[in-house]
Amino acid sequence: MPALTLPELQTQLREWKGCALYKTATQAVLGEGNPQAEVMFIGEAPGQKEDEQGRPFVGPAGQFLDELLGTIGLKRADVYISNVVKYRPPQNRDPTPEEKEQCMPWLKQEIAIIKPKVIVPLGRHALGHFFTKLSITEGHGKPQILRGVYPEQGRGAQDDKDSITVFPIYHPAAALHNGGLRQALYDDFKALGKFLEERKTR
Repeated sequence: MPALTLPELQTQLREWKGCALYKTATQAVLGEGNPQAEVMFIGEAPGQKEDEQGRPFVGPAGQFLDELLGTIGLKRADVYISNVVKYRPPQNRDPTPEEKEQCMPWLKQEIAIIKPKVIVPLGRHALGHFFTKLSITEGHGKPQILRGVYPEQGRGAQDDKDSITVFPIYHPAAALHNGGLRQALYDDFKALGKFLEERKTR
């Protein structure tokens, strides 16, 4: 895909029929937020509310995410929020590897446009795109360095300016289903907030 603006990407996604999920979903859901955001949150796939409204993270998990952002002094308007899969899977089932692969070019394009300094995968499906062998249980709350993200800018894969921090966190929906994870999410966001503050002083 050629370089596009976010509105152009949104228009193209609405017309895209490259994933069979479009047949059962109401509409495609692109990300939203600050187009110059330094922090980008990436979830799994739209749920029922997202499918109805055409916006990411507007259901119960999204409300919890808003609360978590508030604990570190951020609002939705400060960050960019998206999903790996752009259509809601039926009954909110897990997306298949094929569905994730079909939708991945859209996420890659969003990342290329936003150029975030920190990517926060929410849950295992989002984390698996960046680190295939790192589990969310093992990696949550711990920053990981990923290199070679923006090679099209003419920088080598070992250039620090070409690296990006991936900061995995459990998906907010997981804590809604398993109350035992709720404190882990608060702790992870506290660690994320501390990490972001330390970045500012470097």
